[in-house]
Amino acid sequence: MPDTQTIERQETRLAKKTGSRLQLESSKARTRWKKIADRAAGVVITTGGVAIILSVIAILFIIVAESLPLWKDPVATPLPTVDLQQVTGRALAFGVDEYQEIAYAATSKGTVELVSLTDLSLLQSYPIKGLQNQNITAAFRDDLNSVIVVGTSGGAAIPLRVSFTSKFVDGKRSLTPNISEGKPLQIDPQGRSITQLAYAEEEGKRNIAALVGPRTLLFYAQREKSSLLGEGELEEFRADLSSTLTADLTTLTLDRYLTVLLAGTATGEVQHWRVEEPENPTFVDTFAPATYKKAGISALGWVLGDRSVIVGDTAGGVSVWFPVREAPGSQIAPYQQIHVLSSHTAPVTAIARSPRDKGFLTADAAGTILLHHSTSEQTLLELPASKAALPLLVFAPKANGIQSVDAQGQLFRWELFNPHPEISLKALFGKVWYEGYDQPEYTWQSSSGSDEFEPKFSLTPLAYGTFKGTFYALLLAVPLSLCAALYTSQFLHPSLRNTLKPTVEVMAALPSVVLGFFAGLWLAPVVEKIVPAVFLMLLILPLATLGASFAWRLLPLSLRSRLKPGTELFFLAPVLVGAVYVCVSLSGWMEATFFANNFPQWLYDTTGERYDPRNSLVVGFAMGFAVVPIIYTISEDAFSNVPQHLISGSLALGATRWQTALRVVLPTASPGLFSAVMIGFGRAVGETMIVLMATGNTPVMDFSMFNGFRALSANIAVEIPEAPHGSTLYRVLFLAALLLFILTFMVNTAAEIVRQRLRERYSKI
Repeated sequence: MPDTQTIERQETRLAKKTGSRLQLESSKARTRWKKIADRAAGVVITTGGVAIILSVIAILFIIVAESLPLWKDPVATPLPTVDLQQVTGRALAFGVDEYQEIAYAATSKGTVELVSLTDLSLLQSYPIKGLQNQNITAAFRDDLNSVIVVGTSGGAAIPLRVSFTSKFVDGKRSLTPNISEGKPLQIDPQGRSITQLAYAEEEGKRNIAALVGPRTLLFYAQREKSSLLGEGELEEFRADLSSTLTADLTTLTLDRYLTVLLAGTATGEVQHWRVEEPENPTFVDTFAPATYKKAGISALGWVLGDRSVIVGDTAGGVSVWFPVREAPGSQIAPYQQIHVLSSHTAPVTAIARSPRDKGFLTADAAGTILLHHSTSEQTLLELPASKAALPLLVFAPKANGIQSVDAQGQLFRWELFNPHPEISLKALFGKVWYEGYDQPEYTWQSSSGSDEFEPKFSLTPLAYGTFKGTFYALLLAVPLSLCAALYTSQFLHPSLRNTLKPTVEVMAALPSVVLGFFAGLWLAPVVEKIVPAVFLMLLILPLATLGASFAWRLLPLSLRSRLKPGTELFFLAPVLVGAVYVCVSLSGWMEATFFANNFPQWLYDTTGERYDPRNSLVVGFAMGFAVVPIIYTISEDAFSNVPQHLISGSLALGATRWQTALRVVLPTASPGLFSAVMIGFGRAVGETMIVLMATGNTPVMDFSMFNGFRALSANIAVEIPEAPHGSTLYRVLFLAALLLFILTFMVNTAAEIVRQRLRERYSKI
């Protein structure tokens, strides 16, 4: 029988074995759970990384998908040809309603015929009552007012207004045409036959120009004479402009503002009269480019807005002209050739403008139609229609269709899809000569109060503004951040560094909208009042810092050695505050002494440059403040990660702390510093709210710090809420976003390549 001690020893050994077994099983269980947790964490991290990559790709896909339609070619779908002459007779003027369901034509029979384009039936034949046994010898269609004016063999002009009333019955649209005939206007008192005429009206006023012979040009105007006693009387004005003619006239046009009369000649010249005073029309000048000297002018027309005139000649040339001032501020603005479009192979016979944009159509004697756009200076489509000449040409009222009648009375039709005719590489990134401008310029102006506005979609000033704002922000942020990071990591006591670095990092959490609000509403007015002090600070603050440093060195070494490294900041801070106070106090004296007591006015008088209170200087301060925490944090980490043995070796060889910092630490940390600067660059490029609120958002290309700018990101924020979905503006804004995406991608890629090379170079040290 074993004794008690033996039993106790056996029990102890058994307990140890059991405990070891339990501990082993517990350790294995913990290991299994760690492996499971590691796998789960790996899955979560991988899933998150893949999700981020897919999200970026999806964003890029959406941006590209919304931008690509800008580059789609217009499409014209042909519709069945109609033998219009068989239905209406020979058409002298032609038009369609806005739905392109009913066509109307003034015919040589003395009637206005209305034809259904769906079943080619004659809906109505309206006999022109004012003819009174006269023949129609000329006809003109005013496309904006839906007015047809016919000239008679007796020297009279008869206006006819064609309108349509639409109704919806049981979900179907029905159109009811209405023709109203005005009183005959006797243009030529002698009763000579009118061979060609032009017509314009505005608010009841009328201008008519008529040819009664190749060198006999008559002008007629009708105005309402106001009366205090009741209804006003109509005044008529007539003038014979034949004395100023230099050659046979071939075509006429009047602008809708009743101010300009242009006449083309057989010798390739265009003669210009001012007719805003109908009682005294004034001949202005004659203009003709060199290319027209051997060809006559065969057609004239207006681009939408009636400021730019379209000139077509017998050689097939097509160009656009508008008045340009001879000198800034000058009242003299002769017509100049601005855009030259693709030429026809035969004489131009007809011109029709788009009622929605700056596009227009031209037709020639060989039966070909070209679709042009004035602003983008491009020919978008070529449509072979007929083998005969095309004297009648119509752009549908919604700019979604084309109609043309040839000399044999055949009506050719197309459905037109042309959503972005104003877009080209030149229009987006090159200089364009816009209406009313004295020279080609880079301009962004997406909207106006007028439907005749010429959109200006140049992205160049926006890209310029983006780089300008980034430059001024980094000009402040980069040196301040790098120097602060170097000082913090190499000279500051760890306890102070552990307090200062988190404080600076917290600055990154400030919302940019708060910084923009602060800069726009407080900083900008303050800077405007003390501009001389701001520039004085650039000189005084470095000098004050150097002076304070020398003063600190004069303190006894026994005192300085008892203080922590970095305590000198508490000595320097009051000095800097005092220096700022001195600069601000001297601002008024400097402004009165050197800048005539008004710096903005002095700047304008001296340099011709205006001081914008919300300018690049203010943005540089505000956006630089936003970028500093990012660059500082990454730079400080890069400095702190320099191997300690390099620093110790340098100090052991007798180098000072500053020599070690500049010649050892700075080069070794350069890959991280470069990454910090590039990340700060990307932050500044993409900044929206500060730029939006602290600048005037003026898209100007001026590098002056006293002017504002408009950046790509801020422009997107301003314009996208008002951009109709699918419009040209909407897609151009997505293109701007794509440019930002590409820019940041390229910068980050280049930064990573440089960083890797620098890292490989200095990792061998």
